[in-house]
Amino acid sequence: MKQKFMVVYEHLEHNYSGFSPDIPGAGSVGDDLNEMRAMMKECLELYLSAIAEDGEPMPLPVTTSFDFGEIRVESVDHYVVEWLEVEVPEVQLATR
Repeated sequence: MKQKFMVVYEHLEHNYSGFSPDIPGAGSVGDDLNEMRAMMKECLELYLSAIAEDGEPMPLPVTTSFDFGEIRVESVDHYVVEWLEVEVPEVQLATR
């Protein structure tokens, strides 16, 4: 199944970094925006697969806005925010 998660990309002097507010700890880096999108998609899908394998609760895409005041860094010259569609593993619910 596919879901869209908000992702925030930060443009630094020589590359982009990215993260998703709904999936703490999952982030990536890419040379340009297109590579960053591909790297972030792969990162999120791997992270969500690991969560599913461990039987942990699957994070939901609930963030609809982001306060840049929380992360504003001098070395970032601009941000890009988008909804990134990723493949989310279907989790088997335990039966009694």
